[in-house]
Amino acid sequence: MSEVKFKRLALIGIGLIGSSIARSARLHNLADEIVCAARTADTRRVALELGIVDTAYENPLDAVKGSDLVIFCTPVGTYETLAKLVAPALEKGAIVTDVGSVKNAVVKAIGPHLPDHVDFIPGHPVAGTEKSGPAAGFAELFIGRWCILTPTGQASEDSIKKLSVFWTAMGSKVEAMDPEHHDLVLAITSHIPHLIAYNIVGTADDLEDVTQSEVIKYSAGGFRDFTRIAASDPTMWRDVFLHNKDAVLEMLGRFTEDLTALQRAIRRDDGETLFEIFSRTRAIRRQIIDAGQETPEPDFGRVHAAEDLDHKA
Repeated sequence: MSEVKFKRLALIGIGLIGSSIARSARLHNLADEIVCAARTADTRRVALELGIVDTAYENPLDAVKGSDLVIFCTPVGTYETLAKLVAPALEKGAIVTDVGSVKNAVVKAIGPHLPDHVDFIPGHPVAGTEKSGPAAGFAELFIGRWCILTPTGQASEDSIKKLSVFWTAMGSKVEAMDPEHHDLVLAITSHIPHLIAYNIVGTADDLEDVTQSEVIKYSAGGFRDFTRIAASDPTMWRDVFLHNKDAVLEMLGRFTEDLTALQRAIRRDDGETLFEIFSRTRAIRRQIIDAGQETPEPDFGRVHAAEDLDHKA
């Protein structure tokens, strides 16, 4: 694997993804200096106390000055304002990227406001947990996970390669994709599942003939796993749905049609159809495990990477 090292890495936002990048970049010596910009004094304090950044700024302009790699790690709804703000301070030849889980809207929000002398490469590390904040990050978050880059012609091949090596060094598998296709794929693999999780947990909370204590007390694996997803950052996911509206609505329409078919099969006591659908979806689970994106162990009591590190400390 080729080596890469930036002189100054600027993270605009230092939540779960930003702090995980900082930790991993530090671990693998991918930058001489790591700085961040964060809106609140408490977030900046925690980032500094944890030692994951060298300097924490309130103003993103101060963070990007002299930086040859700038990564937007805030909710996608903030991107356009941030791009306009930092554009005058961006260094010639700097790579500007992001970690948003929508890409077409990001291209439109950031691209037009950047100067010609920087290389803009939208990106999306397909990794995360339901936790947020600088203390939630861990260096191993990206190991074995995909990072999708969606170059738009505003970057040189050398910069694309350099950013790819950066993500590979942190353990990611890197793939290039068209922004619109990315949004369609992620709508069904990530965005719709989150929407369903938010909805089903909300439905359980609204039930009048089942108490909230019963929902919590008797939550089996299915509902419990939905609550984990539904505990994700509400600001981030609000922005995801508002900025990937077309793809989400298209996939939601398909999902609704399939749900209607399931409803019909149950009403008609059509066990054959139900068994066929459940068998097909079970095979998808096996493929995900075989692809290394999950383990076959049940999630009950599973020790995850961050917890495992804490236990070993």
